[in-house]
Amino acid sequence: MVCTMAFLRALLTSARTFRYGPGLSAGLPSDDAVMLDAPDERLSPALVAAALGDHEPAAKLLATTRDAADWEARDRTLARLVAFARGRDGWLTGWLAASPRDPDALLVKAALAVRHAWESPAHAELLREVGPLITAAAEADPRDPVPWRLALDHARGTHATHTVFESLWEQAVRRSPHHYGSHVSALRYLSAEWYGSHRECFDFAEQAAEDAAGDSLVQALPVRAAFALLRDEEAAARANSVQADRVDAAADLAIRFSAGFPPGDPWPAEVRNLLAYVLVARGRAAEALEQFRLIGPYATSFPWASVTGEALGGFLDARADARLRVASSTPLCGRQEHSGRRGH
Repeated sequence: MVCTMAFLRALLTSARTFRYGPGLSAGLPSDDAVMLDAPDERLSPALVAAALGDHEPAAKLLATTRDAADWEARDRTLARLVAFARGRDGWLTGWLAASPRDPDALLVKAALAVRHAWESPAHAELLREVGPLITAAAEADPRDPVPWRLALDHARGTHATHTVFESLWEQAVRRSPHHYGSHVSALRYLSAEWYGSHRECFDFAEQAAEDAAGDSLVQALPVRAAFALLRDEEAAARANSVQADRVDAAADLAIRFSAGFPPGDPWPAEVRNLLAYVLVARGRAAEALEQFRLIGPYATSFPWASVTGEALGGFLDARADARLRVASSTPLCGRQEHSGRRGH
């Protein structure tokens, strides 16, 4: 009987998938249309020019973010330029030769050095060597919180004490109280993987989100804490009802944040990718599928590169899994079954 019932469930799942699958694909770009870490319309010309050895568009773009004190856009642009410079840094070398004291060039130089150091098994020693580069970037424009975000990452990797980290944190938030990158760096320092615990991560993330505006990226901080818990298999297995409730509350907050942006908007794409992962992990497949629709073609390396060997493949697999779960929970008569939250 058990085998027969299992076989029957498999047959029903297949039938539901073929019957409702096409409808569930509405609003989902084809696999071939999905792009990983696609640059926005402002960044694309800068990357094309950099590939040709011309630093001017990148310099103008970073200068614009600094002049406007748009620190979130500045940090995000920096991350993309550094990722590009890992394999092609001739444009950066030319930029530094032409303008050795340019605050933007110094920032890219420091961020690239920090990234190279973190990629080495000897990262603690290498990070100590790049400390002066971070200091130079911070002194080049005292208003800018982004070098202090680099300093926070540097402190974590060099095993800085809580006192040292706190002093750097004060410098960062003095310049921008709700700067997302600085908050992410602090969350990593507080993580169970480094110097804190999952409880401390949630406490910090939830309070930060409560203090920030509703459209601030800091609203996504609790769902990053939830992701860290879910990725820690041992901790997730021990998770009690309070922790599970905090994970779901973090997801609910991120859903509200996501709803404030139009579908296919690249700005909240990373938050939506992270949220989709958490929702799938919590068994909230229908809500995850809705986030995949809102994501559109904008897959991001985080979180998928952290959980699979290939980021784009991980995204597509998770999207297909959410679609299959929704299809398999839909009765053949066409009436959606009631689905509450459930973890696994």
